[in-house]
Amino acid sequence: MTSFIIKAHTDRPVAEAWKADPDCPFCRIIRGDAQAFLLYENDLVTSFLDILPLRPGHALVVPKTHYARVSELPPESAAAVGMAVSTVARAMTEALQNTALNVVCNQEYAQAVPHVHYHIIPAPRPGSSEPTSDTAKVDHVVKPLTQKEMHKMETESRDELDDEEAKVLAEKIRARL
Repeated sequence: MTSFIIKAHTDRPVAEAWKADPDCPFCRIIRGDAQAFLLYENDLVTSFLDILPLRPGHALVVPKTHYARVSELPPESAAAVGMAVSTVARAMTEALQNTALNVVCNQEYAQAVPHVHYHIIPAPRPGSSEPTSDTAKVDHVVKPLTQKEMHKMETESRDELDDEEAKVLAEKIRARL
């Protein structure tokens, strides 16, 4: 009986009403109804800077079709998101001269916007909240922090995105895509 029920849902098309939420902030960005500092875009995915970044360069990668849960993404969208995460992460590490980063995707728990999105967050640099200059050597070795140190740095470093800084950062990352 269970296999019959599961088989009935295999390759079932997603209802159109589930694909777009006119009030979703990410859908508004995708439609061009809301401003964002775009980093990367193709037919299936877009990437832009987070408006409340944990650190400079904190970016989001978002499928253009509205899905609330990563577990609901069709394979084509999931593959496109994965490729975009890798592409943006590479460009970000080069632009910020920092190879350490976190990639995070929440599903329901701790998911502030109910639209699938991956965070690409540059790791903190102990003693500095700013990225290094373009001429600095890439820091391939990052000393591990204790859990308490990481939590403290995370909470202290969150600040609203500054438009001028965002423009410069977005240009630096886009230049490496």
